Amino acid sequence: MVIGAGIGGLTLAAALRQVDFDVEVYERATELKAAGSGLGVLSNGGAALEALGLDIGLEKRGQILQRFGINDAEGNHITWFPIPELSDELGLPPTVVISRSALQQGLLEAVGDTPITLGAAAVGYETRPDGATVRFADGSEAHGDIVIGADGINSAIRRQITGPEPVREAGYVCWLAIVPFSHPNFETGSVLHYWGSGQRFGLLDVGHGQTYWFGTKNMSVERAADWQGTKEEIVQAYAGWADEVQAAIRVTPEKDIIAIPARDRDFLEQWGDGRVTLLGDAAHPMLTSLAQGAGMAIEDAVVLAGTLARAGDLTAGLRAYEDQRRERNRAMVLGSRALSEQEQLEDPGQRHERDEQLRATTYAAFAEQQRDVLTFPGIHV
Repeated sequence: MVIGAGIGGLTLAAALRQVDFDVEVYERATELKAAGSGLGVLSNGGAALEALGLDIGLEKRGQILQRFGINDAEGNHITWFPIPELSDELGLPPTVVISRSALQQGLLEAVGDTPITLGAAAVGYETRPDGATVRFADGSEAHGDIVIGADGINSAIRRQITGPEPVREAGYVCWLAIVPFSHPNFETGSVLHYWGSGQRFGLLDVGHGQTYWFGTKNMSVERAADWQGTKEEIVQAYAGWADEVQAAIRVTPEKDIIAIPARDRDFLEQWGDGRVTLLGDAAHPMLTSLAQGAGMAIEDAVVLAGTLARAGDLTAGLRAYEDQRRERNRAMVLGSRALSEQEQLEDPGQRHERDEQLRATTYAAFAEQQRDVLTFPGIHV
């Protein structure tokens, strides 16, 4: 039983089908409708899918990354991140930038006729030596040999394992939207980030004439958690920024802009309880700075499916999966948090020092930092 039909849950359902497990998926939402945002499936995520022979047509559904640039707020170039070049050098799949809805559609096709029950909000579980029972808010129950909580940062399955625990607020809001958009300064296949004082903006080509953009701005935890501003506030926040930044905001209908707080959780050491475990954001929610949230959920799913397929004992297989994934995910959570702090700097001196360090980073140094990040570590039993 997979609790949650997000990227991690659907990838796991597809992966488990590949290794001949019967799967049922239970989702809190009453309809499967991906939010209007985008993401990157970096080379490690693509390699993980290939490891189980899962072809969901990423390159057709999204846009292969061709260049990744960092600029200042006015659009002056700071540096390129040579992610495509490094992936090519290592013989890895390309990074694909894709809308969340297009990725969801590919995963839904991969899960085929797997039963997906909507409107099923998990509230807790009971575990026993040969399986587990999940309780839902409407009073119903469902039983499985194993239960995987893939129900996101506010996971009910995690809450029972850990007890009450706070989310960690990063102190800024994220505005997100997808819109048809083109601009002379924004080439096909590009991802461009713009770094200002305590705020950022990103333009990402997700293919098919669509651009995903995000903006961030430091503010109080309370306001970020429940931002109720207007599009005009966002327009004013980026007044004087690069023309393409202002243009992307201008052409976006206010109703299509999503606002969410930047938050993660302190890293969890224990993911499992008997025949129950966690996956993706339920286990290790992270900030978006390393663009590895989706990649880690995909890796988790592939490793869990592969490990269970080779395990003689299901409970032991769950613990083996957790042991394989713990340190890699810890590194991503902490790395995303550290990069976020650098990206959101307000102090002019610190920002200048950061930008100069970026300008001085050589390809060799970048490759040394990113080689392991972009490489799927495989399945080990």
